[in-house]
Amino acid sequence: MPDSETLVAVAVAQFTPGPDPVQNLDTIAGLASQAAQRGARLVVFPEYSSYFVDPVDSRFLAHAEPLDGPFTSSLARLADELGLTIVAGFAERTDDPHRFSNTLAALAPGSGIRAVYRKQHLYDAFGVRESDVVQPGPLEAPQLFDVEGLTVGLQTCYDLRFPEITRTIVDAGADLVVVPSEWVRGPLKEHHWRTLITARAIENTVFLAAADQVGGVSIGSSIVVDPMGVVLADAGERPGVALAWIDRNRLTDVRALNPALSLRRYAVVAKP
Repeated sequence: MPDSETLVAVAVAQFTPGPDPVQNLDTIAGLASQAAQRGARLVVFPEYSSYFVDPVDSRFLAHAEPLDGPFTSSLARLADELGLTIVAGFAERTDDPHRFSNTLAALAPGSGIRAVYRKQHLYDAFGVRESDVVQPGPLEAPQLFDVEGLTVGLQTCYDLRFPEITRTIVDAGADLVVVPSEWVRGPLKEHHWRTLITARAIENTVFLAAADQVGGVSIGSSIVVDPMGVVLADAGERPGVALAWIDRNRLTDVRALNPALSLRRYAVVAKP
């Protein structure tokens, strides 16, 4: 049996963000409350949780906020109220009047913003060009944060198709990688979603918690996967919260059984 002192409850919350930021925040508050009531110490929300319309275009510019704007300030208050860490994606204002940043923020109770990640791999695929209005994030050292002894890192959606970024986060010390997403429907896309999440978990012997939008153009199926690729929680196809109890000892045991990180012979190097 797992030692209760090594268990941390992690939740993924999925909903359908829309063009009304106030309504989106209300929905986030309700889902975060559900997660907290079930014992979650961390809840992960989708990419573009603050505002979303399809397609991603210049309409987002009017709703882009500074890092310390109303959206993150509201999440900080909610984290304080519920006593859990919240991760969510939003459109962040940049110095470029024609492009915004696709940004994630992690907000912890009592300390506000603990980590920030700006999407590095933009979704210029499957007939979409996110880079027309989104500024790519800088290639910088991962910002990690702690939740009950778990070291957590951040990446976003399309980043899943680039294994180097997850490896970089794990090399920095992450036990859990969270992946807020807006995974667009399409041929084989749900298969890609689950396969890539599971592959990133297995090859890095790390936990992954991926929260997708649901409804509209997105597939949902937000999941938590363990370092052996076992799905611990799955939110299915409807709005709601899925929760998994992550055992820190599981990470140690799997890495002892499969020391892939120490056996590898290649390092990750940023492209010039």
